[in-house]
Amino acid sequence: MESYGELLKTTREAKEIDLDRASREISIEKRYLQGLEEEDNAVFPGEAYMTGFLKNYADYLELDSEFLLKLYRNKQIQEAPLPQGLYEPHRPTKYVPLIVVPIAVLIAVVVTVLILINVKKKNKTEDGVIVSGNMKSHQYELSDKKFSQRVYKGDQLFIPTENDGKIILTVHDTLSAFGIDTPSGVYYIELAEESELDINGDNASDMIVYVSDISSTDESRGAEVSILLRHGVAVEPSTVVAADEIPFASEVKSAHPYKVIHEDNRAYPFTVNASFRGPCLFRDRVDNSQSVESYFARGDLFTATPRNGIRLWMSNFNTVKITIIADSKSFDLDIGSAGQVFVEDIKWIKDTDGKYKLVVLELD
Repeated sequence: MESYGELLKTTREAKEIDLDRASREISIEKRYLQGLEEEDNAVFPGEAYMTGFLKNYADYLELDSEFLLKLYRNKQIQEAPLPQGLYEPHRPTKYVPLIVVPIAVLIAVVVTVLILINVKKKNKTEDGVIVSGNMKSHQYELSDKKFSQRVYKGDQLFIPTENDGKIILTVHDTLSAFGIDTPSGVYYIELAEESELDINGDNASDMIVYVSDISSTDESRGAEVSILLRHGVAVEPSTVVAADEIPFASEVKSAHPYKVIHEDNRAYPFTVNASFRGPCLFRDRVDNSQSVESYFARGDLFTATPRNGIRLWMSNFNTVKITIIADSKSFDLDIGSAGQVFVEDIKWIKDTDGKYKLVVLELD
């Protein structure tokens, strides 16, 4: 039987890619890539992570991910221990009557259990997630808070809007990939993938969707998803910020030069979205409010809408992807090195040319 681990390793080496480079380019820790190549399942926190990483790694190496998943499942079947009681040691002939009756009873019990399992197959999955073949569709209303829920095909998500009533999204598919039907079309998101969706067709990102669990064989298990709305979908339109709230460029004090990411003839509230690909201690202070400190894990999302500025502290900058949205435009910040402690301001300033500039400023 072909080895999926050996196939991954030989393909990577043929492409002259080392594990460090692969880890950086697909944002999967090196130890997990090494675990895939060595077929060491013990390094993964769960099978869903292992299969998700295997698919992403295979796609990165331009291999057939479904074929590699099939090789993995075949190996799991071959290595599974035989159920106890299917084989009995050889006994002398005179003990046959004493052995036959218990074996017959055991076989009857096994057959009964298998029948019950087959009947309940649609009600309970292999990893303990309870589902129902006759489960009714549910309806959820999204807000500016993160939505985390196991959803099923047919479930509906309502997004309140300021002028258009409600936008209705319908769960379209929960097999292998999470499909969601929006007014602008059906979007599909893979396991462990984070996607930004334009749900109203205005060519701007409206929501972030992250899929943390989905089955490749059983649609009735549904999908575990996290959803965060972008600023502007369910909130009031941005308003102009008073000029006296904005500092002059000459008042900005730092040993590091600031980076201009957007400029306009006025200042207005902007949105900061952060998604986490690993554990990070994260603190934020919006405008002049008190700072808030939280611990975020892989798959968590953060959003804030400051009027003028926000200060961010991060214990591991490499694990955070930060996107800034201003005037319907998105700007991604550079990712720092692993383990880097980082503090930065994102704020409006006034320049001598009369322009308002949204800048990123690194602080010591």
